[in-house]
Amino acid sequence: MSSPDSLSMSPSLPLPDSVPVSGPRVGVWLIGARGSVATTVVAGCAALTAGLHAPTGLVTETPEFADAQLPPLAALVFGGHDTLDCPLPKRAEALAAGGVLPHGLPAAVATELAAAEREIRPGGPVPGDTRTEAELITTFTADIRDFVRRHDLARAVVVNVASTEPASTEPAATEPAAAGATLPPSSLYAAAALRAGCPYVNFTPSTGLHHPALAAAAESSGVPYAGRDGKTGQTLLRSVLGPMFTQRALTVRAWSGTNLLGGGDGAALSDPAAAAAKNAGKERVLTDTLGTTPEGEVHIDDVPALGDWKTAWDHIAFEGFLGTRMILQTTWQGCDSALAAPLILDLARLVARAQEVGLSGPLSELGFYFKDPVGDGPSALGEQYAALVAFAGRLGGGEKGGGAGRDGAGGLGESMGGGQRGDSVGSVGSGGLAKLDGSGDGVGAVESGSSAGVGPSGGLAGSDGSSDSAGSVQSGGPARTVRSGGPGESERSAGLAGAVRPGGAVEPGGAGGSAALEWPGGSPRAGRLEGLR
Repeated sequence: MSSPDSLSMSPSLPLPDSVPVSGPRVGVWLIGARGSVATTVVAGCAALTAGLHAPTGLVTETPEFADAQLPPLAALVFGGHDTLDCPLPKRAEALAAGGVLPHGLPAAVATELAAAEREIRPGGPVPGDTRTEAELITTFTADIRDFVRRHDLARAVVVNVASTEPASTEPAATEPAAAGATLPPSSLYAAAALRAGCPYVNFTPSTGLHHPALAAAAESSGVPYAGRDGKTGQTLLRSVLGPMFTQRALTVRAWSGTNLLGGGDGAALSDPAAAAAKNAGKERVLTDTLGTTPEGEVHIDDVPALGDWKTAWDHIAFEGFLGTRMILQTTWQGCDSALAAPLILDLARLVARAQEVGLSGPLSELGFYFKDPVGDGPSALGEQYAALVAFAGRLGGGEKGGGAGRDGAGGLGESMGGGQRGDSVGSVGSGGLAKLDGSGDGVGAVESGSSAGVGPSGGLAGSDGSSDSAGSVQSGGPARTVRSGGPGESERSAGLAGAVRPGGAVEPGGAGGSAALEWPGGSPRAGRLEGLR
């Protein structure tokens, strides 16, 4: 068995065969295509497709999404816009030298990097650019359409991963645009995506589709879109800790933070206006989950020596019983590109599938991925995850016991699929544990760690599923899967949904029961990839 080092240091070693693509191919058009995040996306997707690494960090590769009918990773084709001229293979080598990519990976996936590099077109506007906004949008649109046509793609998703722009001084997206208002670059690319008929994802805090001048075009475009500002570190942790304080009835007095980061993001965020745009999303999650805005703010410092690594420190002052004052401090040290890249792949696949099934407009169900999500939805990570899993069930045609239809607010819409006796559905909100034995038609909901949902007439939709009354469902609809130290997935056919043990496995419940899955500890691909990682 080859060790990871021996494989990565031997690029001449024959690589495993790529996964064959039996269906249509899907384009991923990256704005900022030569940046660290985009390079990690392209190299990482190639590595996963070749079987060189396990899909760690890809939520869409977990069992809960197996039936969502997402485009396979091997079906993704990459291109994009950028104003930089550093070739993608060279950028990948620099990232490997800095420890962001595994040593030897750029050589192992050189063909894929070169193919993506050939599909990168000049961005804009650049200094001295004399093209008008209309001309830039027309050029960007033509580039995207040409990419789709030449590769005979079923569709392409435009994803903004460029450096953060200064906060917009334009009116809010709900207010009318001023005559002659200037569109920032992110909005020019977003407008091109709409004109090309492509779904759009804004992974940055930049304006993008939020500009009021694009509101009517976004509404009438007929394409789905998601954003904004990817949630990869400090805010991810806040979306877990904020609900914890609320659910334990602890009063947060102040919440302050500091970010130390280098690389392109560090340089961009050294601009106070750009930092203000970034911090808006960080503050929103606290306001939404705590019900109030605590004292304190986040400071962002550019430390070039840190490269692509970021240190995020939070200092939380809170009160407990009898006014006792206490402190919680957290330190998050992570690699931004490695945290963001799998989320980009997740989003591209989810949004592409959303367009395929005919969805359009803001995808609030994808709030799990963002600091400042579009639409109306929860801010607590547990509730966002439940909404995401329900959305995946809907994308798959309702096989997961009936996914929620869109009702405009992330709540329970028209049920699709399911409804057969013995196909009960458990929903988890804020980390609760669902245990259903499938003996009734009930839909149990779990909130804040409780183990039973409330029926529509105040009755109990019990954890044993014996009641036929449906329990309440939160955050975008029902979810079949729950987490308690690790996710478990109930058997998708009619039968029992097992309880989840704290170790992460599913505990079978009896006849016709659940499949026992261990996670973490291996995926369905673990055996195949073990010798290649």
